[in-house]
Amino acid sequence: MISSVRGTVASIGLDHAVVEVGGVGFAVQATPHTLATLRRGEEAALATALVVREDSLTLFGFADIEARDLFWLLQTVSGIGPRLALATLAVLEPAQLRAALADSNITVLTQVPGIGRKGAERLSIELRDKVGALAGAGDAPVAPVAGQVRGSVVEALVGLGFPVKQAEQTVDTVLAADAGADTAAVLRQSLATLGRKR
Repeated sequence: MISSVRGTVASIGLDHAVVEVGGVGFAVQATPHTLATLRRGEEAALATALVVREDSLTLFGFADIEARDLFWLLQTVSGIGPRLALATLAVLEPAQLRAALADSNITVLTQVPGIGRKGAERLSIELRDKVGALAGAGDAPVAPVAGQVRGSVVEALVGLGFPVKQAEQTVDTVLAADAGADTAAVLRQSLATLGRKR
C-alpha cells in the first residue's frame, strides 16, 4: 500500500494533483482544502490511501495522517465508499467530524451531500466510540484568492452532481457574504446551503 508521497507538484486539477516521485507522476484525488495547500513546482508531502477496485487503482491524498485515518474509518460503515468519505472530509474538518460523531450531532453530519438522517445516525452509532482513538493535529490551509476559490468550489460541486448554474449562484452568494473565506469554508457553506434546498 502507498501510505504517503513526497515530491514535486507537477499540476493541480479541480479534484486532484499530480505529484512526481522519482520520475513517476502520481495522480492523487484530494479535497479542495488539501489542494489549496499545494503549489505547482514546489515540493509537497501527502498522507495517502490507495483504494483498489477490479477496474481501478485510485490514490487519495490528505494534508495529514489524521484526515487519512478518518477517511478509512468512515468506509467501515455500510454504504460509505471512498467518494462519499472524501466528500465528508471536504465539508467537515477532522476536528469537526470527530466532534459530530462523538456527540451524535446529526445536523452537522447531514450537511454532507449523500448523507441523510439515517446514514448520519448509522455513522454516529458505529463510529462514536472509535473517533476518540484518532489523535488530531490540524493543518493550516493557504488562502487562495477569491477567483481561485470560486472556480475550485464550483467544480467540486459540479463533481458532486450539482448543476453548474446552481453551483455558481450558491458560491457567489457565499462569497458575497464572506469574500475572504478560504476554499474549504466556501465549500462547506455552499454544501450546507444546497443541502437545505434539496
